[in-house]
Amino acid sequence: MNLATTTDKPSTIVLDFDDNKLLPQLTGEHDAHLARIEQKIGVALTPRGNQVAIVGTAYQVRAARSVLEDLYQRLKTGLEVRMGDVDGAVRMAEAEIFEGDEAEDSIEKSRTKTAAKRKSGGTSDLSTQVKTQKRIITPRSPKQAEYVRALFEHELVFGLGPAGTGKTYLAVAVAVSMLLDGVVDRLILTRPAVEAGERLGFLPGTLDEKIDPYMRPMYDALYDFMPGEKVHHRRDVGDIEVAPLAYMRGRTLTNAYIILDEAQNTTTVQMKMFLTRMGENSRMAVTGDVSQVDLPMGQKSGLKDALEILPNLKGVAAIQFGHADVVRHPMVTRVVRAYEDRELSLVTRSGDKG
Repeated sequence: MNLATTTDKPSTIVLDFDDNKLLPQLTGEHDAHLARIEQKIGVALTPRGNQVAIVGTAYQVRAARSVLEDLYQRLKTGLEVRMGDVDGAVRMAEAEIFEGDEAEDSIEKSRTKTAAKRKSGGTSDLSTQVKTQKRIITPRSPKQAEYVRALFEHELVFGLGPAGTGKTYLAVAVAVSMLLDGVVDRLILTRPAVEAGERLGFLPGTLDEKIDPYMRPMYDALYDFMPGEKVHHRRDVGDIEVAPLAYMRGRTLTNAYIILDEAQNTTTVQMKMFLTRMGENSRMAVTGDVSQVDLPMGQKSGLKDALEILPNLKGVAAIQFGHADVVRHPMVTRVVRAYEDRELSLVTRSGDKG
């Protein structure tokens, strides 16, 4: 349900903020952050001095209040607020407001939950913040928060879903955090080079130069969390390794956080090989989208196979993202939803013919 479509009677509250210096960052340049909240939730927001008036239905006002208090607490802890953080706070607030609201006492439950979070210093869940050298990462959807908790708590985590949901990005963030904290000694990032095959041999350069394009997305994530010179130094001394999946064969990976990206493009043999590389005090994150398999026709995805066998094992978690969790440009969400709608339509027509 979208908060902007609710039809309850309008209500008004006024929020007071005790630090005027933070208000420009909260409202955004030319009140852009407030405009985004108005657009997403359907409220009217009016800033006056150190106050913001909220007008809307009871649901909308509760959500907008949660968003503004969450973002304000973020600023008070020294973090910046970007438009993506605004969108993330809206997602979290919407999920909180509607969670269990069909129950008779849902409003009172929501009030109690919100009050408890406010007492603890805001609506952000500090247990899901990921600290790295360059920035602190906070989840931008309830599913991302669930995923981050799983990455910290489980030995093997599957992150599943469409592009733009933060599957690989958050896995790398948690892995970097654990490396910096000394929980693990090494960070190993790998993915299958599906389109490589014999064509790699005809590309110019060394083998590392040939496979670098396949590894580039993982380097991009690393550079977001660590200074470039630190990444290069740790790679030179062996603390960080970025390599194609074929390099994992025959190894036992101890005291490491190992991430397999684009796992839908592994074969069943490759997936079993990868999963059995785990050594003492190691963790694994496997990310992929089972709707985007690039393997030859008729060849089963190792990710699909693993999900049929492993999810119920102790120490394993599987987190499924949907288009509502896409945190890139809003167009990405619309594109993902359009493809899902077409696939559903094709399945429905196929069933009707049967």
